[in-house]
Amino acid sequence: MSTFKAPKGTYDLIPPFSAKYLAVREAISAPLRTAGYGYVETPGFEDVNLFARGVGESTDIVSKEMYAFETKGGDKLALRPEGTASVLRAALEASLHKQGNLPVKLWYSGSYYRYERPQKGRYRHFSQVGAEAIGAEDPALDAELIILADQAYRSLGLANFRILLNSLGDKECRPVYREALQAFLRGLDLDEETLRRAEINPLRVLDDKRPDVQKQLVDAPLLRDYLCDACKAYHEEVRALITAAGVAFEDDPKLVRGLDYYTRTTFEFVHDGLGSQSAVGGGGRYDGLSEMIGGPALPSVGWALGVDRTVLALEAEGVELDIPATTSVFAVALGEEARRMLFGKVVELRKAGVATDFSFGGKGLKGSMKDANRSGARFTVVAGERDLAEGVVQLKDMESGEQTAVPVDALVEAVRARLA
Repeated sequence: MSTFKAPKGTYDLIPPFSAKYLAVREAISAPLRTAGYGYVETPGFEDVNLFARGVGESTDIVSKEMYAFETKGGDKLALRPEGTASVLRAALEASLHKQGNLPVKLWYSGSYYRYERPQKGRYRHFSQVGAEAIGAEDPALDAELIILADQAYRSLGLANFRILLNSLGDKECRPVYREALQAFLRGLDLDEETLRRAEINPLRVLDDKRPDVQKQLVDAPLLRDYLCDACKAYHEEVRALITAAGVAFEDDPKLVRGLDYYTRTTFEFVHDGLGSQSAVGGGGRYDGLSEMIGGPALPSVGWALGVDRTVLALEAEGVELDIPATTSVFAVALGEEARRMLFGKVVELRKAGVATDFSFGGKGLKGSMKDANRSGARFTVVAGERDLAEGVVQLKDMESGEQTAVPVDALVEAVRARLA
């Protein structure tokens, strides 16, 4: 065995389990691709200040969980802990917002990194699929993204997830609420670190998961009671559009996402079958983030859904995805001449779009048929010296056990016809 193992808090995706992750990524991204979202891919690391400014220095992500390092050239970089800041940076750098077609709609998929205590559903390396709509302030855009995420989860067969919805207000009404919340928090029995956080970003205290803190927050003022008329109207329109689309949600006046850049609409997808780590994804509107990282005013909204968490949710519900076998045909050659001929046919089948594998390593018939069974192939093609002399191969249906002699020249069409 190797002396090396995957780092603590990380995992390897290996077949056949990895096929489930690919299927989840495909299902989440499919509705986005039909709604005009184009694919974007950003580096796995960025300037550390991109996250410090955008995500927020008071957040646990930046202050405790970010993998930051200095290069030999003196650049201070960080492994990306989330996707939104990177995607917005890429859109600004490429001037996508200047091409006259707003919003810029982008989706992405990749790995993200946070240094935290590993537990089930919470890793130091994790996978997400995300979507961002950049450059438009429109409640229909917020609703669209929530509906698309709901559609993705429904397509996977998930049923027991809930959508939590709230509004965090904007730069007009949130400062008033901030002062009221800070005044309330100063009167509680909180540790110095939490009180310090309350002075920087009091909304982050509402997101504190410790039971002794949550107990004291029962009577905390609610942001919905401080929303200005514009934010109230905006939020009601988002709610109305989601409701009209038949998507169920729950109003959660205490919902606060763990990133500083959110404004107005904020939402979270939770699954009660995952225990304490119940969030499977979430997002919201971030109208001021572009300006925070040095860009123009570009009101935007987006979300990220955890692939790892979604897989756990599927398992919690006992949902089995319909994942096709990676191999449709398995070829077994007996003898060198048959081996050369059949390998050529394997190449032809693959060019014709048929997933085909070959018995490598010079195994005998018994060992090769075991490989064929393990591959999950629907059909096995067997050819020996006698078959070559007759110009045929033996095509065996692995489900029924029926075996038919097929002319070599007609093999590709015969296989395609049976798989159709």
